This record gives sequence, C-alpha cells and structure tokens, in this order.
Amino acid sequence: MEEKDLLEKSVEELTLLLLYLTSWEEEGSEDSKILRSWKGYRFEVLNTMEEESLISQSKKTKSVYLTDEGHKKAKELFRKYFDLETNPLE
Repeated sequence: MEEKDLLEKSVEELTLLLLYLTSWEEEGSEDSKILRSWKGYRFEVLNTMEEESLISQSKKTKSVYLTDEGHKKAKELFRKYFDLETNPLE
C-alpha cells in the first residue's frame, strides 16, 4: 500500500473512531438507541464513510449517526488503536 493510501486510510479510521468517542445516545425508532456525533470533519472523509454505510448524514443537520456497521467497526478500531480486550466505554 502506498504511503498516501495508508495515510488516507488512517485518517478515515481515526475520524470514525473520533465520531464514536464523541458520540451521544439518542432514542431511535421502535425503542432503539442510535449514536449521534457532530460532523466537524473533512467532508470527503464523511462522504466516503457514508458510501461505505458506516454513517448516515443529512445536509440539513450538523450531526451524523453511526449505523450498526459503523458502530461495530468503531469498536474494532478502539481495540486496534488502544490495544484493549474490552472497551471501557460500553
């Protein structure tokens, strides 16, 4: 993998991880909970994450929510970057 590709992949992973770490829980539909976070990150990165179904965003709001797949991947990234077996945030 080229250095530029590796850098972009790292930016995407760390952005998803920051979205997760700064998220809050809200009531979703049908008694479910969703994780919502402010979207103050590079639009290109957020758009890529939306294309990969990791987040959902609207142009009308200043926040995004993590999809189930995004939440799962963020927890994996937490373990990867912090080298922990369990996530103390859960």
